[in-house]
Amino acid sequence: MNIIETNKLNLWYGAFQALINVNLNVAQNKITALIGPSGCGKSTLLRVFNRMNDLIEGVRIEGSVKLNGQETLGAETDLIELRKRVGLVFQRPNPFPLSIFENVVYGLRIHGIRNKRALEAAAEKALASVLLFDELKDDLGMNALHLSLEQQQRLCIARLLAVTPEIVLMDEPCSALDPLATMRIEELMIELKKHYSIVIVTHNMQQAARISDDCGYMLLGELVEFAGTKQIFTAPRDKRTEDYITGRFG
Repeated sequence: MNIIETNKLNLWYGAFQALINVNLNVAQNKITALIGPSGCGKSTLLRVFNRMNDLIEGVRIEGSVKLNGQETLGAETDLIELRKRVGLVFQRPNPFPLSIFENVVYGLRIHGIRNKRALEAAAEKALASVLLFDELKDDLGMNALHLSLEQQQRLCIARLLAVTPEIVLMDEPCSALDPLATMRIEELMIELKKHYSIVIVTHNMQQAARISDDCGYMLLGELVEFAGTKQIFTAPRDKRTEDYITGRFG
């Protein structure tokens, strides 16, 4: 079952066309990876899914993006609700300069939840889901900026999970991490896909090959090829994909 479907999706930054006729189906409870050289439109496409591009001046979008069959590009779309359903983890961990606990419940407070017991239960569940609760349960009042980079990235994922999204978008989530921390975050993503649909942008082809179920190769704003990850890496249909995968391009 597809949770996101795009049809003839085009996006311009002023006169520059960043996405060209993108047709993409993101399957539920799978990890979908977007790969391609820098500037090919991967992060732009990712940010269309929760309309973060709306914050950039001069952006124009045409086409369709459906979430569970419901159009999200219309003016009537509630952006706060959309971003609750479709959360984004950034390239570099961005915890707030608040306590660990206040970081996790930040979104819940924005959505009007004030009950102390409800906040504590949600924080425990979210931290446990990213394997941080046992580690930090006695230090929830500590400033989150004192955590290691890996812990900060896990915390940012927990902050997102606390508001119970349907989709987790990840934009190069391991680029600031060392290989061991990267492996742990990859293991976490594989665990999380039991409950969430994940779309990840990565420059690391090995990472895409290791963790994703489906994979799309992007070039100059086009989705050149999209298929199961095994096919993309072993039998791509488009020569441009093959050239990128084999290192002859990009």
